[in-house]
Amino acid sequence: MSTSDNSILGLIMPTDPRWADLASVSLQEILTDHAFCEQKAATQCISLIQLYPDKEAIVNALSPIVTEEWGHFRMVWSEMKKRGYPLGRQRKDDYVNLLLQHGPKNIPGNEKLLHKLMICAMIEARSCERFRLLSEQLEEEELRNFYYKFMVSEAGHYRLFIELAEQYFPVEQVRSAWAQWLKIEAEVLQLLTPRGDRIH
Repeated sequence: MSTSDNSILGLIMPTDPRWADLASVSLQEILTDHAFCEQKAATQCISLIQLYPDKEAIVNALSPIVTEEWGHFRMVWSEMKKRGYPLGRQRKDDYVNLLLQHGPKNIPGNEKLLHKLMICAMIEARSCERFRLLSEQLEEEELRNFYYKFMVSEAGHYRLFIELAEQYFPVEQVRSAWAQWLKIEAEVLQLLTPRGDRIH
C-alpha cells in the first residue's frame, strides 16, 4: 500500500501544507503530543478488548497492538529524552473530540462496534498521512526515518480496523459507514486551525 496518495487512505481533505512547516519548528511540542497519542491508542485497544471480550478476532488482533502502541510510546519518549525534552502534560485532542461530537447519534447497539472501529481507522489513517508529511519534510534525516517507520505502522493499523469491521459486518455496510466518517472528518478539519504542536 502506498501512503503517498490520500486517495489510497480514502481521506477527502489533505492536511494543510502549513502544518508540516509549523511542526518542523515545534519539535518538542509535536513529540510530546505524539507520545500521548501513542498512549491513547494503546488505551483504546484495551478498551475495545474489555468491551467486546466475546469477539475473538478483536481480542486476537488487538492484544499485540496494545504492546506495539506502548512500544511506540517508549520510542517517542526515548527520542525526547535524547533531546533533553521533558514529557510534559497530556493535551486536549480537539480533533478526536470533534469527530465524536459530529459522529452519528442514536446508533443501534449492534452497530456501536462498527462505528468504534471506523473512528479508530479514521484516526490511524490521518496519523499515517501526517507522519508521511513529517517523514518527507523534516530537516533531520534521523527524524525523517523515525517518522517513516510510524507512517508504515499506522497504515497497517488503519487496514486492520477496516478488516476487523468486515469480519463482523457486511462489507457494503462497512464501506457505507467509512464513507460517512470520511465526510464527517472533512467537516471537522474545516473547523480546526492548523497547529504545529499537535499531531491531529
